[in-house]
Amino acid sequence: MNQKNTTQVPVPANDFQVLLSPTPRGARLARLLAVEWLRTRELPYGVVEAAEHVVAELAANAATHGRVAGRNFRLALLAQTDTLRIEVTDTRGADLPHHPGRGLLLVEALADRWGVEPGPVPRKTVWAELDLPHL
Repeated sequence: MNQKNTTQVPVPANDFQVLLSPTPRGARLARLLAVEWLRTRELPYGVVEAAEHVVAELAANAATHGRVAGRNFRLALLAQTDTLRIEVTDTRGADLPHHPGRGLLLVEALADRWGVEPGPVPRKTVWAELDLPHL
């Protein structure tokens, strides 16, 4: 039997992470995977709908503006008690959004907070947070 030793970092049960190709297809897959994961969390419809649009915009930006050949972007969804955090990390860290375009204006309208975190080089993470209603 040929058995390989592999080390996997456990992802907390309330978190979701995936690496995707920086293409329109990767951006679409990010949205579809996010919606499926969010629905399994039994979040209110309005939160899922807003998060779907935020993921779609951030993933499309990563595939369009953050694309570097041969390097994937990362989608992370982090669900805490009162907040859903969406993070999209790409490998074009030098291109920080200075003036929000149409897509980031939509993110700003849907999210309760959003921002950009540079690094480590050559990466940047664009994040958005949605407050979750207390049920």
